[in-house]
Amino acid sequence: MVHIFSAQEGRPNGLRTVFSMLALALALGTLGGCASVPPPDSAMTQAQMQLQYARDAGAADYAPVDLDFAQNKFQQAQAAMASRKYEDAAVLAEEAQADAELARAKARLGAARAQIQRKTQANRDLREQIEQDLNAQEEAAQRQQQQLQEQQQGLPTQEQTQDMPAPPSSVLQPVPQGEGFQTLPQTNDQGGRP
Repeated sequence: MVHIFSAQEGRPNGLRTVFSMLALALALGTLGGCASVPPPDSAMTQAQMQLQYARDAGAADYAPVDLDFAQNKFQQAQAAMASRKYEDAAVLAEEAQADAELARAKARLGAARAQIQRKTQANRDLREQIEQDLNAQEEAAQRQQQQLQEQQQGLPTQEQTQDMPAPPSSVLQPVPQGEGFQTLPQTNDQGGRP
């Protein structure tokens, strides 16, 4: 069974007018509510400043993911501003600001860790150098002690037993005949002459 309702002809048009006016007032109220939200200029400015601070702190190196989130949210906020969705723009700008602050904090932490690692390596290098210097000094002291002991025992020291270098060839001159080394005739074992 199907019922079809039709408007009663005897009904006054005033009721229709009231409903139409209420619908119009509701629509205007909704539009007026959207228009009453001011553009979030200060939130956008703050988000942009925080993004720059994060970049300056080295977030591109130490916190690239968080910096990328912040930049994406800021771009979405700019798009919302362009389409006059100010509430959305304000929320996105605040999220971009929070992500940028997080990226900045992570960048500072990363930079501090890198500095600690550099200083730790520099300390390690210095310790190795000091250890090498101490070993060299210890070896020199042992050699000196050994030389003193050898001198006290009357033995020639290592420095005293080193060969002297040969003179250059320009210093050597031929020996005139008759001077220089003479050979002795060989004798036999019995003390006589050959």
